[in-house]
Formats: sequence, structure tokens, C-alpha cells
Amino acid sequence: MTRIDDARGATGAFAAPEAVAHAAARAFGLSPVPSDEHGPSAAAQRLQTDPDSVERDLMKLVLTIVELLRQLMERTAIHRVDQGDLSEPQEERIGMTLMILHERMTELCDRYDLTMDDLNLDLGPLGSLLPQNGA
Repeated sequence: MTRIDDARGATGAFAAPEAVAHAAARAFGLSPVPSDEHGPSAAAQRLQTDPDSVERDLMKLVLTIVELLRQLMERTAIHRVDQGDLSEPQEERIGMTLMILHERMTELCDRYDLTMDDLNLDLGPLGSLLPQNGA
């Protein structure tokens, strides 16, 4: 029997989510974090979410991805302009599109009380996700 079969019931239909979670925990060798007398562990604290901040945190993640893609598109456009691959109308259209996207990003950051620096994830030894100060 495969691990996927562990999550199926006797009828072959998928079992309850708890059974799937239990099968996944066995497959990955996960064990529950023991509770500490002094409160939850650091890992458990990171997993606790505030229902009021879920929307903001999700928006922060989405905006981070959009900002990363915007910067990549901007670098590609600059490279194509430098190579002479674009006509003047194409350059204008790309420039205008990137400016509008940046304005919308700023508006969404304002709406969710975020700054562009908030979108820059720290990747530990790799540094930050986005260049600092447009560098």
C-alpha cells in the first residue's frame, strides 16, 4: 500500500482531512511539538495568526511577488532599450505601463499600511529579495 493509499478509506474514497494530515505527518516523520510550561515554542508562535492581520499579511505577500516581477520587467525593458530591440512607441508604452504599475503598487501599499521596504523579504545569508534603494 502506498502512502497515498493510507489517506483513502476502505471504499477507495479519500478520507477526512485529519487522516490525510496524519498520513502526511507519518510520511515526513513529523511529531507534535510538546507544549512548554512557559508557553508555546518559537515555532508555534510563528504559526499563530491574528485573524485581523491575515488580509494584510496576504496582501503583503502578493505585493512582494508583484514588486519582484515589476522590477524584473523593468530591468528587461531597460536591457531591451539599451540593445535597441524596441521601437520608440514600444519604449513609450512599456515606460508608461511600468509607471502606472508602480503608482498602483504605491496605492495598495498605502491602503494596507505598508511601505515598499516592508515588501523586501530578508533571505538570511542570501541577503534581501529586492535591491535596496533601487540599486
